[in-house]
Amino acid sequence: MTGIVLAGGENRRMGADKAFLKLDGLPMIEHVLRPLRAVCRDIIIVTNSPQLYEAYPVTVVTDAFDMRGPLTGIYSGLLKSTDEYNFVVACDMPFLNPGLMAYMAGLADGYDIVVPAVGGMLEPLHAVYRKGLVPIIESQLLQHRQQIRELFGTQRVRYVAEEEIDRFDPARKSFMNLNTPQEYEEAACADWECRS
Repeated sequence: MTGIVLAGGENRRMGADKAFLKLDGLPMIEHVLRPLRAVCRDIIIVTNSPQLYEAYPVTVVTDAFDMRGPLTGIYSGLLKSTDEYNFVVACDMPFLNPGLMAYMAGLADGYDIVVPAVGGMLEPLHAVYRKGLVPIIESQLLQHRQQIRELFGTQRVRYVAEEEIDRFDPARKSFMNLNTPQEYEEAACADWECRS
């Protein structure tokens, strides 16, 4: 399986490049890459600033379409991947759980997408996507339909229930993404108590 990290956001709410904000002394991107390496043999970072990732032993690609958004990022990563199954995450999710990711990968056979469902909401940027979706996503993008959720109504989807998730990540920190300075400040505090 290949890991695909989407790092093409505009960081408007954060006001800085989220991937390189530091947590525990390391850039956030390293907190994302470490658990991915535990379950993926290759990693692809999709970014429109490829020069920022030259020091990392990953494959770096830019958006294959001139339209921003996570579906374009997923498509660009899948296009480059050589694996049938691919674990897609965002660059601002520093608390990924390798056990949960490995469990989801084990569910993928026979499905096009494996996606967690938490509190009635799907987590499309913590999901497994089959490479065979490339022409379907391309067709959708060419029609300027950029909603990831459109795929779920037409493809074979395995929804991961809350009780399955809770076996690995009862606090559900895997799905925490840091979009704002406040979320970053909270994440930078160990056990939610700020260090002095």
